Amino acid sequence: MLLRRPPPSPPEPGSESRKIVSWNLLRRTGAAVDCLAALIERERPDLLLMQEATREIGALKERVGGVYAWAQLPGRIHGLAMWSPTPWEREPEIVPLPPGVLIDRVCQVLHGGAFGIANVHLSHGQVLNRRQLRRIEAHLPARAAVLGDYNIVGPALLPGFRDVGPRRPTHAMVDVLPLRLDRCLVRGLVCHERQVLPRGLSDHHPIVVRLSPEPEGPATVGRLRGMAEAVGRLRRAGAGPGGGRRDRPGSGGSRTSPQ
Repeated sequence: MLLRRPPPSPPEPGSESRKIVSWNLLRRTGAAVDCLAALIERERPDLLLMQEATREIGALKERVGGVYAWAQLPGRIHGLAMWSPTPWEREPEIVPLPPGVLIDRVCQVLHGGAFGIANVHLSHGQVLNRRQLRRIEAHLPARAAVLGDYNIVGPALLPGFRDVGPRRPTHAMVDVLPLRLDRCLVRGLVCHERQVLPRGLSDHHPIVVRLSPEPEGPATVGRLRGMAEAVGRLRRAGAGPGGGRRDRPGSGGSRTSPQ
C-alpha cells in the first residue's frame, strides 16, 4: 500500500507579505466611508482595493489617514480606488482596457515593493473580460497579483497565473444565483490566507488575501526570468495583447483624481 505524502505547507509569511482587501462597494447605495473605516479598523489591511467607488469615497483619506487614489471610469460616476496606510513609491498607473459596448474600463496598477498589484473591475462579456486580463498582464512585473471584480464565470484562463482567492461565492445575482466574481490571481507569489467577509451594505462580499513572494529556487528564478523577458517584449511592442494602446484617461475627456 502506497502512502500519499501530504502537500508541502506554504512558507510562513515574511516581512514582504501584504494583507490585501478587495471590495466592490456598489456605487451610491452600497458601502460608504463609514463602512470602509470600520473595515480598516477591523482588518488592518496593508492595501484596500475598491471597485464602484464614487467621488465621495475620497473622504476616506481625511477619515483614517493614509494615501488614496481614484480612477474614474470614462463617463461614469464611479471607478476604481486604492487606499494604503503608508505612502506608495509612486502613484498607481492607470491602464485603459479594451472597451465594452456601453462602458469604457480602466485598471489601476500599483508598482513598487516586492510585487505589483492590479485592481480590476472587468466587463461582463466572457470573451472581452479575458481580453482585458491579457492587456493588464502586459503592464505587470514578473511577480504580480490581480484582484477585484472579474465578472468572469468559470476559469480566467490567464497563462502563468494561479487562482488563489477564496472559493466561496462572493455575489448573488438577483439574490438567487451565487457566483464567485471577486477573485485573486497571482504569479510568482504564495497565498498564506484567504477569506470572504460579510458583505454589509454592498451586493458583493469583500475578499481578503495575504500574499508574499514565492521562495526563490532554481526553477522559480528561471520561470520568473522568462516572465520578465516576456513582459519586456510586450511593453516594447506597445500595448501588448488586445490591440493598440489608447490615450490615458484624463487626457481626452475622462478624469482621474489621485486624492
